[in-house]
Amino acid sequence: MNQSYKPTKEDFQPAAKSVRAEQISRPSLSYWQDAWRRLKKNTRALISLYIIIGLALFTLAGPFLWNVDPALQDLNQISQAPSWPKQAILVDPYQRWGGIVLDNFPAEPDDYLDIIPAPTNLRVVDVATTKRVRITWDPVVGAGGYSVYRNQRAPETINDLGLPLGVTDGGNEVSFEDRLNLEQREYFYSIVPTDGFDESDTYITLVVLPDLAITMSEARERNLLAQDTKLGDSIAIEFHPFGTDYLGRDMLARLMEGAQVSLFIGIFAPLLFVLFGIIYGGFAGYFGGQFDSLLMRFADFVVALPFLLFMILFKIAFGIGPGESGVMPMLLALVLLGWPSTARLVRGQVLQIRENAFIEAARLLGAKDHYLIIRHIIPNTMGVILVTLTFAVPSAIFTEAFLSFIGMGVAPPTPSWGSMCNEGVKTMLSHPHELFFPALFISITVLAFNLLGDGLTEALDSRMRSKE
Repeated sequence: MNQSYKPTKEDFQPAAKSVRAEQISRPSLSYWQDAWRRLKKNTRALISLYIIIGLALFTLAGPFLWNVDPALQDLNQISQAPSWPKQAILVDPYQRWGGIVLDNFPAEPDDYLDIIPAPTNLRVVDVATTKRVRITWDPVVGAGGYSVYRNQRAPETINDLGLPLGVTDGGNEVSFEDRLNLEQREYFYSIVPTDGFDESDTYITLVVLPDLAITMSEARERNLLAQDTKLGDSIAIEFHPFGTDYLGRDMLARLMEGAQVSLFIGIFAPLLFVLFGIIYGGFAGYFGGQFDSLLMRFADFVVALPFLLFMILFKIAFGIGPGESGVMPMLLALVLLGWPSTARLVRGQVLQIRENAFIEAARLLGAKDHYLIIRHIIPNTMGVILVTLTFAVPSAIFTEAFLSFIGMGVAPPTPSWGSMCNEGVKTMLSHPHELFFPALFISITVLAFNLLGDGLTEALDSRMRSKE
């Protein structure tokens, strides 16, 4: 049955919106915004970035917050361990002590005994301070003198008494004054009687903990005195959170100044040779052909040059002798010999990018070669460049530390982390903090830049974007 249908106005009414509009799951991001988003997901790289920022603040702002002269020597606090603020007693300037000599006791023994008994009643005279420790004991019959030893731990046998301090002149001289590099720590003083020739097998030991002391003149020079301060009072003295070195210089202040030298070489040198490598590799990869082959063969020749030999030659050319800092020769050697690796990486990227359609379009519009390289090709290699830079910085820092450690880089008194390690090795067994802290800063810095480089490698890889 064929019937005609006439549409009405209701048939042309708009349909109800029953379908939800498509929601965009992720906003549109630029290349750098997306790279930063992925970098923030990498916990190790993000922590490394914060560590590097902290090192920059430590280097630049630290000397203003910790206003201590890194070259100031305090011979009263040589090789002090890390400590909190201390109190010191104000004492008189040193006056020579005549000691205790007994007039009613013979200086030489009347008879030489087979076994001389150990002294008794070993005690401290006055107050033991870090300026001087005075001890005395009762005389021993048959003694023609006494040997005095000092140890930093309790002796176990007669052969374990420690450092020999001296020998008294006779059996009636029953005192000794110690002023040898005293610190605020326990000392074990041992007295061994002698017959004037040989020591006995007996001894007596006394434990002494000297009080930290400072003279009035020293406190005045260091601006530590108040108006009503008098002898015997306790005053607060400078503290050294990282301890002091073998000349009494503050380790924290020297680490800050050393960071300026180490990071200057470790960052400024890579910036220069990476920049040169970018330009060199960019032109080589863009023009290709014989020009590319010639440039790359020269880069291979530079790679084969021995760095240490050129460092020595540059030091001779600059007229830098033994014991003088070779910062400029080191910087020049790093810049002249460090660029080939960057040039190779940039060249490989340019060889891929120059065949893209947008390069051909720009060339058809009349763009010159140098414009294409600087404006289009090199910016598209920034990911590789940043990663290369983050790996070049720790390599340069480690190179500076190594050269300074072997005495060819920064030389004392100019501090750098490498030269401080060189100085700390000499006292590493007795005062390990002098080696530990500069080595720790080198390790943390190198590790932070390496982890950041790994994170940037993943964050700047555009292929990772399609996998998310």
